[in-house]
Amino acid sequence: MVQSNKKDFSGQNISIGIDVHLRTWSVTVLTPSGFMRTHTQKASAKELFEHLNKHYPNGSYHAAYETGFSGFSTYYALTELGIKCTVVHAADVPTTQKEKVSKSDPVDSKKLAKALMRGELGSVYIHSKDSLDDRALVRHRATIVKLSGGIKSRIKHLLYNNGVEYPEEYFRSNRHWTRSFITWLQNDVRLLSDTRVSLDLLIAEVLHYRERLLDVNRRLRSLARSDRYAEKYGILMSVPGIGSTIAMSLLTEIDDIGRFSNQRQFASFLGLVPMMSSSGDKEYVGEKTFRGNKFLGPKIVEASWIAIRHDAELSAKFGALCTRGMKSQEAIIRIARKLSNIIFSVLKSNRRYECR
Repeated sequence: MVQSNKKDFSGQNISIGIDVHLRTWSVTVLTPSGFMRTHTQKASAKELFEHLNKHYPNGSYHAAYETGFSGFSTYYALTELGIKCTVVHAADVPTTQKEKVSKSDPVDSKKLAKALMRGELGSVYIHSKDSLDDRALVRHRATIVKLSGGIKSRIKHLLYNNGVEYPEEYFRSNRHWTRSFITWLQNDVRLLSDTRVSLDLLIAEVLHYRERLLDVNRRLRSLARSDRYAEKYGILMSVPGIGSTIAMSLLTEIDDIGRFSNQRQFASFLGLVPMMSSSGDKEYVGEKTFRGNKFLGPKIVEASWIAIRHDAELSAKFGALCTRGMKSQEAIIRIARKLSNIIFSVLKSNRRYECR
């Protein structure tokens, strides 16, 4: 019986496509000669590394997987074992019509391996390990605010259903959820039923989220004063419309402003560039692109409404757009784009903004 020589892939780039799931990975390995094998394994970087060393020894390993629930944990697990890794946006993976109609885990991993071998995959930005918990903290604050807002809406709905009228001092919405307003809810409100268990439970939830929000805010203030963020935080706070929460949101989501080469690239990251389509002599400019950071984009638009009240140049620009017949909701997106340019410039130059 003739035995094959010992396998040696020295100097060869081995492309690995991984379809990541919670408990299993579908893995496709592709060599430069076109040899391709697909297997399913436990969701483990160590197990994949052992498989590669056994079947493709001495190769130069390069893996790719789509962004998803595992975040950057798979990236760091692979790179720590010496496997180069590309994390790709799912929408940026070249896909044939056949692959779309016959989607499966093996198909997805093969698609990634082939595109990686052809050099067609670009990586999303990889956040540093140190910044990941900071980003999660800022996002957790947004979650608390959203949950608290939902409970407050349920309380108001309950009051309406029970015919409860607000005292005159609480007619204005900016007086809602003050200490005195909550005291009124706790002590004076009577529902149609003899009991008010539902209201008391909802009030308790509001108070719970208020405590959690105060705790997160304290932690964010401490983070803003840290060596990692203090200088950039101060610079961002000089920009009209930017408050402490938006400043920390920007710093933790961006991580490194150096990853953007120009203002348009930064605006695209924020989702503030329009979709465009052109054919022949015709060119269509549409609404904001659906790509972009879903967490930051709305915050910059929110900041723009404040900025036009504090910066004369932005105020004049907004007024001019509205005078030309543009709706205010459309005009504010233009202002948001200008604000993104200001943010990019001050972070790049490391200089505070001077209102004009």
